[in-house]
Amino acid sequence: MRRIRANAIAILTVAWILGTFYYLWQDNKPRSAATGRSAGSGGGSGSARSGQRAAGRLELRREERTIPLIMTRAPQGEKNSRRGFDEKAYLSSKQLKAGEDPYRQHAFNQLESDKLSSDRPIRDTRHYRCTSVRYDTDLPATSLIITFHNEARSTLLRTVKSVLNRTPPSLIQEIILVDDFSSDRLIRSRVRGAEVATADILTFLDSHCEVNSEWLQPMLQRVKEDYTRVVSPIIDVISLDNFAYLAASADLRGGFDWSLHFKWEQIPIEQKMSRTDPTQSIRTPVIAGGIFVIDKSWFNHLGKYDTQMDIWGGENFELSFRVWMCGGSLEIVPCSRVGHVFRKRHPYDFPEGNALTYIKNTKRTAEVWMDEYKQYYYEARPSAIGKSFGSVADRVEQRRKLNCKSFQWYLENVYPELKKNSPSSDHCYDPNVTFLFLMPKEWVFSDPLIRQQDKCLSITSFSMGSHITLEACNQKDGRQKWKMKGSFIQHFVSGLCLENQTGRVVTNPCQAGVPGQQWELLQAT
Repeated sequence: MRRIRANAIAILTVAWILGTFYYLWQDNKPRSAATGRSAGSGGGSGSARSGQRAAGRLELRREERTIPLIMTRAPQGEKNSRRGFDEKAYLSSKQLKAGEDPYRQHAFNQLESDKLSSDRPIRDTRHYRCTSVRYDTDLPATSLIITFHNEARSTLLRTVKSVLNRTPPSLIQEIILVDDFSSDRLIRSRVRGAEVATADILTFLDSHCEVNSEWLQPMLQRVKEDYTRVVSPIIDVISLDNFAYLAASADLRGGFDWSLHFKWEQIPIEQKMSRTDPTQSIRTPVIAGGIFVIDKSWFNHLGKYDTQMDIWGGENFELSFRVWMCGGSLEIVPCSRVGHVFRKRHPYDFPEGNALTYIKNTKRTAEVWMDEYKQYYYEARPSAIGKSFGSVADRVEQRRKLNCKSFQWYLENVYPELKKNSPSSDHCYDPNVTFLFLMPKEWVFSDPLIRQQDKCLSITSFSMGSHITLEACNQKDGRQKWKMKGSFIQHFVSGLCLENQTGRVVTNPCQAGVPGQQWELLQAT
C-alpha cells in the first residue's frame, strides 16, 4: 500500500510540474477556438486531420500498473500555479549524492546531464537546404507518446521542454508520458500510450532525447501524403559521457544481419546516386524503433506491437517487417533531426536476463515473418534453438488476414543486400599498450593512438557511421584519439565506439548487445 501511495504522489507531482511547464510555454502563444475530440471519441478523419485540436486539459489516468500522463493546454484557472514551480528544487531532489557513481542508475553521466539547462540551445544539424522546404499549413496534430522507467529527471525534463520549445503548438494535440512501474517497459507501455491517444497521428519518442529545429513538420508531411508510411528522423548522438550534441551522417539507413542484430549502414551506392535532392526521404529496410511517426489507424490495422514480447529488443524488426510486407513503407526523413542518448547497457533489469529476452523477442519475429529464411536466423544465432518463445498463433493468423507478402518478396524488393551467409566477425585487442589485431593485421595501441607502422586509425567525421581510415599519425589530431572502455574501443572526442561490420570498420553508438563492438582482451607475448 505504501508503494502504491508513493507512486501516486510521485505521478501527481510530475503531472503538476509538467502541466505548469506547458502552461508557461503556451502563455504567450496564440490560442485557437477550434474544438476537438474528447478522449473517449474514436479515430478516423476527425479534427486532428483538419488542423483542429482537442480542448485544453490535464488528465491523469490509471490503467493497471501503467500511468499515462495526458497533457494539452493547462487549465485556464491555473495561472497562479506556475509561480509556485521551482525547477531547481524539483531537479535537486533527485540529484546525485557526493561520491555516487554518475553512471550507475541511468547508464549515462547523470552529473553532466544535471549541469545542463533544461532548455539548452543545440546546433541545427540539418542540411542547409532543409530550411527552404515548405510544409502544408494544415498538417495534422499528433499525440506524442514518451515511455520512461526510472529516467533521470533532468534528462526527461529536457526531452519534454525541447518538444515544447521547438514544435508549433498547433501540431501537439497532447503529450502522453507513460511512467512504467511494472516490468512491461517499452513494448506494452507504448501500446497503452497509443490506446489513450486522441490524435490521428502517433509520435513515439524516447525519454532521453532532444528534438531539433522543425523536427516534426517533415515527418507529419510524409504521413499526411500517404498514411501507410512510417517515418523516422535522422537520429543524432547525444554523448552519454558529456552530453555533447553530435550530428549523425545523413547517408545512413537501418540494416541488420541474419542474427537480427540492428546496425546503421551506408545507403546503397545506386540509391545514393539517384538522390539528387538531399532533403528527399531515404527508404530503409528497418527502423531503430525508438523514434517514429505513424498513422494511428494504420498502427491499429497492422496489429500495434506484439505484446507477448518482453520489455525491449526485437520489436523494431517485427514492426518493420510487418509494415513492408503488409503494404506500407519505412522512411528516414533527412530534414528531421532528433538527438538521442545511446547507452552501453540497459539501466533496468530483465527478469530472464538481457540475452534470453532478446532471443525470445527475435525468435518470435523469425517464426512469424521470416518463412523458410528463418533457418539463417538459427544458423547465425544457434543459442536461440530450443528456447521458449510462447505461442505466435495469433500473430500468424493476423498476418494471414492482412494478406501480407512473403519474406522472399521483402528480400527481393526491400533488402536485397542481405546475403544468405552470416560472416563471422573475429577481432581482438589487448588494452595494455601492446597489440591490436583486426583481421590478419597487427596493430599497436599507444595511448591515445592505434598504429599500424607509421599509419593510425582515424575517423572521417565525428558523426555516427563514420568510416575508419589509415592516415599519417598525428598526436594532436582529435580524429585519431581512442581510449579503452571495458570491452569497447571508444573514440575520445565523439564518444562513439569502433564497430566491425562485415569486413569494414565504422563508429557507432556504444551498445553492449552489438557483437561487432565487443573486442576480446588478450595478453601480448
